[in-house]
Amino acid sequence: MFDTLVGNERAKETLRRMLGQGRVPGALLFAGEGGLGKKSFALELARALNCRDRRGVEGCGVCPACERIGRFQLPAADDREAHEKLIWSDHRDVGLIRPYNRNILVKAVRDLERESNFRPVEGAARVFLVENAESLNESASNALLKTLEEAPPTTHIVLITSRPSSLLPTIRSRCQTVRFAPLTAEELESFLVKQGKRAGAEARLAAQLASGRPGVALGLNLDTYRARRESMLGVVEALASGGDRVRLLRAAEEMGDAKNKDEYEPRLDALEILVRDLWLLALGGGGALVNQDLRERLAHLAEGFAAARAASWLTRIEELRGQLAVNVNRRAATDALFLSMSADR
Repeated sequence: MFDTLVGNERAKETLRRMLGQGRVPGALLFAGEGGLGKKSFALELARALNCRDRRGVEGCGVCPACERIGRFQLPAADDREAHEKLIWSDHRDVGLIRPYNRNILVKAVRDLERESNFRPVEGAARVFLVENAESLNESASNALLKTLEEAPPTTHIVLITSRPSSLLPTIRSRCQTVRFAPLTAEELESFLVKQGKRAGAEARLAAQLASGRPGVALGLNLDTYRARRESMLGVVEALASGGDRVRLLRAAEEMGDAKNKDEYEPRLDALEILVRDLWLLALGGGGALVNQDLRERLAHLAEGFAAARAASWLTRIEELRGQLAVNVNRRAATDALFLSMSADR
């Protein structure tokens, strides 16, 4: 049932209204940031359409049909052949398409097109989910467009995307969009505690780091984050205390080392979060700190610290992010970043 899903009450009401009126569109676009639970909402819709023991307009969640709808045997990421066709759940009326190497394959869309023309096998409707729909290339998009135009009334296609603007306008125009928004930090913290996933300071930190995205919060390794944060806190302390160039260049060397390439952007994220917290404290606020457990250390650094300096650092970090998109030398770029931050007064 939709009540088992956290947040996005407006989306729940929209879907309940469609179900209550018996007017679920043949094509839906679930749009919103990654980690908000859009796929879970789509599966709940599939349950509502195929449940054998509905609770009002919603699926019961416990009958054999509801249980099987959520079970998928996902193929290995490098299995191209498996990604060239629909991936069926244990319920033969609910299927899924996923990208292969960042592209949804046209053969998979054609398989969806073929299956969409058949009547339901055991339920009342066939429901097909297209994950990461922004990964549709031109050929796959054109094949899908034909399916959206010709699908029978017992077929429902749900496109799931974090970047709806990447879809062809002709595809967007044929879908009814349901928008999903991040939860507040308080809502997400409460959800984590109620689910028994986190407690106390850990739940608070995970909720802040996830920016309102339940899927991200559940997948976070906080020990790994704290290790990255401690490394970057040394950089912030060196910068705030006047700029120990030797310490900064040593940190830049470690961060830019090729063997640490998978850690580079996560450490940059940790650095940016720390600088943002420092900026808030320098402004005299700090109620919305991500790193609440470091408030005392950061508050000490913020004493006599100009907020404009932290704002400049944030700008420089964002400029570096732009350079990463063009394959810049990370070691040299990090040297330049730390030294330019040190020069800000």
